[in-house]
Amino acid sequence: MSLLTLYLLRHAKSAWDDPKLADFDRPLAPRGEREAAEIAALIAARAYRPERVLCSSARRTRETLGAVLKTLPAETSIEITRGLYEADAERLLNILFEQRGAASIMLIGHNPGLHQLAQFLAGAGDGKTLHRLRTDFPPASLAMIEFTAESWSDVRPGAGRLLALDTPSR
Repeated sequence: MSLLTLYLLRHAKSAWDDPKLADFDRPLAPRGEREAAEIAALIAARAYRPERVLCSSARRTRETLGAVLKTLPAETSIEITRGLYEADAERLLNILFEQRGAASIMLIGHNPGLHQLAQFLAGAGDGKTLHRLRTDFPPASLAMIEFTAESWSDVRPGAGRLLALDTPSR
């Protein structure tokens, strides 16, 4: 059996100050820019090294990726896809099942889908951290879940071990 690592990163806080702007096109708010920088610093400090990053093509997720990108190795595979925008947990899981050749993957997307996916997959881990995951997944949250499986298509509900749940300081 192999170890697979999944990083689930919710985009940082988005701006709502332009009511004419489509949801897809909303940028990060100033608070979101700070959150993205903070989570990027955490990724660098902990030496998280996803081999592949799948990012929603919405502006706020791409801007969150922009902050994180400088902390990742140059050989990290990056895919920006509309398929993650407004994706529910089932859609996200199906996208994960399709992944080949990477033992560590980061999804950068949106709630409620990312939060639901994290809750669906994380069945073990520190009790306090699991409780936090069950109750909230605010902007710029980053969950790290590990699986013992040969491939992503072998991942099952509750089979993951929640290793970390980080949120920016408020």
